[in-house]
Amino acid sequence: MIWLGVLACAVGCYALKVAGLSVPASVLERPLVQRIADLLPVALLAALIAVQVFSGDGRSLTVDARLAGLGAAVVALLLRAPFLVVVVASALTAALIRLAG
Repeated sequence: MIWLGVLACAVGCYALKVAGLSVPASVLERPLVQRIADLLPVALLAALIAVQVFSGDGRSLTVDARLAGLGAAVVALLLRAPFLVVVVASALTAALIRLAG
């Protein structure tokens, strides 16, 4: 039964790729489509970060060291730090908060 699921996913991924390749160039060159394509990865990454930082059990949110790490990342971004510095500052802040309590 699991192989049927694997094959269905493989066919679905291939169909999605073919659908993307079959879009005419005139559609892809529209300014609205280009703007959406530029902003979509940022929105998806922000949504993934929000889901990971603000976890909960259905009715309440759990605030832990991840929120402090996100705060450190925001501060580093505001100071225009390089990406690697942002990641290290966030991870170090979260690790120190977890170590402290």
